[in-house]
Amino acid sequence: MSRLKNYLTSKPENEQHSAAIAYLAALDHIEKTSPSVSASIIQELRDERSHLKLIASENFSSLAVQLAMGNLLTDKYAEGYPRHRFYAGCDNVDAVEEAAAQELIQLFGCDHAYVQPHSGADANLVALWAILLHKIQNPEIEKLGKKTLDELTPEEYESVRQLLVNQKMMGMSLNSGGHLTHGYRHNISSKMLRSVAYDVDPKTELLDYAALAKQVQLEKPTILMAGYSAHPRRLNFAKMREIADSVGAVLLVDMAHFAGLVAGQVFQGEFNPIPYAHVVTSTTHKTLRGPRGGFVLCQQEYSEAINKGCPVVLGGPLPHVMAAKAVAFKEANRPEFKTYARQIVDNAQFLADCFLQEGVRLVTGGTENHLMILDLSKFGLTGRQAETALREAYVTVNRNAIPNDIQGPWYTSGIRLGTPALTTLGMGKEEMKEIASIIFSVLSNTKAGVVQKTGQPSKASIITDSAIMDQARSRVKNLLSRFPLYPEIEI
Repeated sequence: MSRLKNYLTSKPENEQHSAAIAYLAALDHIEKTSPSVSASIIQELRDERSHLKLIASENFSSLAVQLAMGNLLTDKYAEGYPRHRFYAGCDNVDAVEEAAAQELIQLFGCDHAYVQPHSGADANLVALWAILLHKIQNPEIEKLGKKTLDELTPEEYESVRQLLVNQKMMGMSLNSGGHLTHGYRHNISSKMLRSVAYDVDPKTELLDYAALAKQVQLEKPTILMAGYSAHPRRLNFAKMREIADSVGAVLLVDMAHFAGLVAGQVFQGEFNPIPYAHVVTSTTHKTLRGPRGGFVLCQQEYSEAINKGCPVVLGGPLPHVMAAKAVAFKEANRPEFKTYARQIVDNAQFLADCFLQEGVRLVTGGTENHLMILDLSKFGLTGRQAETALREAYVTVNRNAIPNDIQGPWYTSGIRLGTPALTTLGMGKEEMKEIASIIFSVLSNTKAGVVQKTGQPSKASIITDSAIMDQARSRVKNLLSRFPLYPEIEI
């Protein structure tokens, strides 16, 4: 019997959930075509239900968001932007894309929204190149007495191209919690632009705005980038805009990690980037609780350049994912999303306090957002060892470098914890207390394995007390039994 038939025969008619029916019907259909793919999807659900998800960059989207991605819009090419496509027959894509953009404009109070980027990295590339085109390329074309790029001679085009790739950007270093796309040497962002990094203060691990202002005066970047992927504090965007303005730089904010906290009005005033940044980028799947994807917000001045994400960076957009984005943004526009966003931060701060009470050092000494970075020196473990031990205990985290990390970016000296997904499940302070206790117990009873050839401690392998591990798994199971993931779906 199929999963759908089992569900329909086991539930009274008045208890049937339309989302569950649709989801189970889809799984039954996929299984007929590709049993292995269906099995992997089902196993992922089982894994998610049996493990505590503390990955700061992950969440659980609604079934409505997930189902919106599985539709026939995926069959449509739609290069361009609404009402200005390179393909015929895009009326329905136009409607979906415009709906998603309007939900974002309402949600953030911005001038313009562009919802085509497939990811946060794509969104950053679109933003960076739009700024370059608007601030550098277009004025140069005008100086040459031409109207369009196509009118330039090969020699003129090469001179403009050289000017574009020799502009300077400044972003927070990976070492201090910035993202790969903020100018990391191994990323395309540092190869298409001259990249200069800024760091947090080595003692406080906070951003020193006075020091940054001096560095900006020295470097005079075209683009000043703000945002992070592993920094537990708010940023003051009023100060960042003042610093950018001091040298005529464009302020680009990557709010991928904290977009939901801005949408939920937890980050307000000078900590809300929208009134201060020229351009803002984000993912859609972290604190915003949408499908995997990205978007760009901007002041009206940059809207035309942003809309040219295709052909500058992107090819065809993903209309089915834009449909899911529209659903997610509509969900975030509901009043209850503000309560959810506030609870994310409350949970993170309480969880952080639990670790501090146990004598665990946190980067910057705490958190003001949805994440925290644990320094593992107390446990004598690398981040990779801690990540492995906790995964075996059914707790999913990711290893993360701390400022000036002696272990480097692969093994690391820390782990990053986040509360968005647990908050989506409905967990609160009591659950955070239990989770901190489980993590502390596992890490306190884990030690490094030994490299067989040398007899020296390994940076990767671990030995964990088996009784402690069994106890941790039991505690996780008990905790998750009270907060089931997608309870509508029975498998």
